[in-house]
Amino acid sequence: MSKAMPLRKPSESALLLVNIRQLLTLASAAQVPRRGRDLGDLGLIEDGAVLSIGGKIVSVGKTKDALGDSWIRRNRKKIREIDCTGKVVLPGFVDSHTHPAFTAPRLVDFEQRISGATYEQIAEAGGGIRSSVEGVRKATRAALARHVVSAFNQMLAQGTTTVEAKSGYGLNLDAELKSLEAINDAAREWPGTVVPTLLGAHVVPREHEGRDDRYVRIVCREMIPRAAEGKLARFVDVFCDRGAFSPASAEYVFLAAREHGMGVRAHVCQLSHCEIAPLLKYDPASLDHMDCVEDDDIAALAAQSTLSPAYQTVATLVPGANHFLGLGHFPDARRLIDSGVPVALATDYNPGTSPTASMPFALSLACTHMKMTPAEAIAAATINGAHALRLAERKGSIGPGKDADLAIFDVSDYREIPYWIAADRCDAVIVAGMVKATGSSQ
Repeated sequence: MSKAMPLRKPSESALLLVNIRQLLTLASAAQVPRRGRDLGDLGLIEDGAVLSIGGKIVSVGKTKDALGDSWIRRNRKKIREIDCTGKVVLPGFVDSHTHPAFTAPRLVDFEQRISGATYEQIAEAGGGIRSSVEGVRKATRAALARHVVSAFNQMLAQGTTTVEAKSGYGLNLDAELKSLEAINDAAREWPGTVVPTLLGAHVVPREHEGRDDRYVRIVCREMIPRAAEGKLARFVDVFCDRGAFSPASAEYVFLAAREHGMGVRAHVCQLSHCEIAPLLKYDPASLDHMDCVEDDDIAALAAQSTLSPAYQTVATLVPGANHFLGLGHFPDARRLIDSGVPVALATDYNPGTSPTASMPFALSLACTHMKMTPAEAIAAATINGAHALRLAERKGSIGPGKDADLAIFDVSDYREIPYWIAADRCDAVIVAGMVKATGSSQ
């Protein structure tokens, strides 16, 4: 078995997975996001085994090699062992785009959409993002945190171990900070890894309608400094699109984030085209949605993907939103992938346009509607999701030294994960080397 860490005492939470029918390591010598043909390389090992100690992966390889290892033979009675016969093991999913800090579903929006109203018509009638604001502003921090933990637990049950979590439904200083505090409170309760993001620039709230510049100044001069001072968020996001914020405003937000030592990411080109090249000079970790990109945008993103790992931008696609909105189109994943753009997949979990916590469902949509192969979808939901959060040194693949975050699926072939639509086939999830029972194991 491959080893890159010194073996420690087995009492330090040693865990051995053996007889894995298909072990998807996603391992690669190149420490850069997967793109092009490399996106479909899963690093598959049949009859695999994984040893972790103290929450870190120590060795990866064949079961026969693991059971023949002298250290494992000497300590086997002290190691917790899981027989994964007939099952698939892969890195825990990295859901790199979610909005869990809300209080209630948007059922009126849902019914209006069924009756034929568009996203923009619903927003103009008082629905949409703004309709979630009142509930968040009135909610206590504790109530918000309970909702966020509940969402995280739903994600965990379906194989997600790392989550990016945005604010964005408070839209004033106090409510945005409260949302970030609630996300951080939930992160302390949840066993997985949470990456908080400030999305004060989601839309302009009603009290600032027609005064976009004034609200952008509040985001940049009040929200971002306070979030940075309190270490409440790692990233700052902005919704750059028709009906939201202009590219010029997005640059202003990015500049303020950079001045306060925070990373940046953006919602772009969901509803209409906007030029993304000016945003790339701020080295965004990801640009998300990407429904309406043009050839120049794709060329700029592909060129960005040749830079060093610290400055590569991932295109994060969220097909759940297109599905739930009933759109007749989905992001053109094939064009992005074939052009050399690194692509990630996420749920976009939120109350208005993608109320799903299921990464397997996002994979299914990616395969059926965006013509990604199952292997490409899994890589996009693991290692490339980790790159979209700048966490790939720890997350998204299975190898010595990586965090022991794994998902065990009760299927015999990895292609079944996106194949079984809306089915819970996740058998167990391992977070930092600790087993969390889910799905069919309950």
